[in-house]
Amino acid sequence: MAVVAATMVAAAAAHHLERHESVETIPKPGFLFTAKLETTVFRPHGEGPFPVVIINHGKQEGNPRFQHRFRPESAALYFLERGYLVVVPMRQGFAHSTGNYIGAGCNVESNGFAQAHDDEAVLAYLATLAYADRSRVLVVGVSHGGWTALALGALHPEGVKGLVNFAGGLRQDGCVAWENTLARAAGSYGRRTDVPSLWLYGDNDTFFPPSTFNAMYAAYTAGGGHAKLVDYGEFRSDAHLLFASQDGRDIWDPEVTQFLKSLGLPYESVTKPAPSP
Repeated sequence: MAVVAATMVAAAAAHHLERHESVETIPKPGFLFTAKLETTVFRPHGEGPFPVVIINHGKQEGNPRFQHRFRPESAALYFLERGYLVVVPMRQGFAHSTGNYIGAGCNVESNGFAQAHDDEAVLAYLATLAYADRSRVLVVGVSHGGWTALALGALHPEGVKGLVNFAGGLRQDGCVAWENTLARAAGSYGRRTDVPSLWLYGDNDTFFPPSTFNAMYAAYTAGGGHAKLVDYGEFRSDAHLLFASQDGRDIWDPEVTQFLKSLGLPYESVTKPAPSP
């Protein structure tokens, strides 16, 4: 019976999301051409203006063009329940977004900035929407998307009140001393950032073990970055999958809620997903 009930709840939540969901194209102007970013938008009921959360996806192995459109259902529901406009862009070169992925070789700092420019394009687009409150923006990212969020903070984006980094970074086994390079780049971001951030990592993360994320965090905060690290221990067989897992919300929900409260952003649920008819 418990399995059946859980299945029914998941189905109701998925139906709720579909009623709010649209796929839009956001322009990203460049020197030679304008890229088009495939973007999933979940809009709450009402006229707005709504506080905004941008959720950045990770990078899977292989060609980024073959990556599927990111739909973080659990996180989207969490923020919809609190009245947020949820914006999930696919960065340049990923899925159906045009242009090419900018890798920058072993220069992970430059890589992060290249990805963050896509978020800047999204922020510029949001400024044209009457129902989006550009003065109240939260930026969330998972894995490569978490690294993107940290890089964006170093660009001093107007209206962004906080960053949430879920297992952020870029693992490059082919680069010499990639962990040290990652930590140094995090320190560089921290020196340039005045936006508070929340970091969530687990001990059995197959991409970034504790030695790696602790070094990143130490460098970031030593550089002046204002951040809180939450090490939630082990999660299933791989903590890197926390954000994408339905039961992962039980771990991150209270931490994110408290972070929103500390930022003066909406943190209490104002609506619950309605059951399927």
